[in-house]
Amino acid sequence: MNKFSNKTAVVTGGNSGIGYATAKELVAQGAKVIITGRRKEAIELAAKELGAIPFVADQSKLEDIERLSKEIEEQFGRVDILFINAGVTGENLAVADMTESNFDSVMNVNFKGAYFTLSRFVPILNDGASVVFLSSIVSSMYKPNSSVYQSSKAALNSIAKTAAVELAPRKIRVNMVSPGPTKTEVLSKNGADQETVDGIFDYLKEIIPLKKIGVPEDVAKLVLYLSDEASSFITGSDFVIDGGLMLN
Repeated sequence: MNKFSNKTAVVTGGNSGIGYATAKELVAQGAKVIITGRRKEAIELAAKELGAIPFVADQSKLEDIERLSKEIEEQFGRVDILFINAGVTGENLAVADMTESNFDSVMNVNFKGAYFTLSRFVPILNDGASVVFLSSIVSSMYKPNSSVYQSSKAALNSIAKTAAVELAPRKIRVNMVSPGPTKTEVLSKNGADQETVDGIFDYLKEIIPLKKIGVPEDVAKLVLYLSDEASSFITGSDFVIDGGLMLN
């Protein structure tokens, strides 16, 4: 059953992890899917594997966001599903040791970039469209050495709730999904070797009530639900998907 036939979807950061898994689900359900990413080779390879349409765009750069929205409107018209997924974690630094470059690199993607992606796409969203932000359970956590990443996701949630109110007259819904530990490449990309990654996941598995680590497909299915008519009375909500970790 292709529930998203005749729908156009945009997934930022769609060449790996949760973005890739979500794009794959959307394609399988009949949507025309546009994925974005910073690296030309990676985004084009992912698009070929998925049957999606690649656009090279850096979410931290306003000029890329504006070019992206303009080109999508010219080539495909209006958008029905917008999954603002691209994000970075940055370096693990204490507040006292924070560098301006790390602060800016995280905020420019996770906060400023996400904000202006929504801002510049609002005019080309169809009435009744769905917007989903990839947030994180860290938005309500206060762990040492993660202040900027945590703050960026908390700010993202504030944007989403305000936008949900502003866009409600057009029946455009804005929601957040907040994963807990999920098996993506993020730890490896931050320099952790496989033994360290395995150790982290083994530890987390023990403290998560469901005794398992999430996978990108778990989050993708939730994004699809929030993009479907089945969730037409849901907006401004944050969906935690963490195996019960926040209960501990």
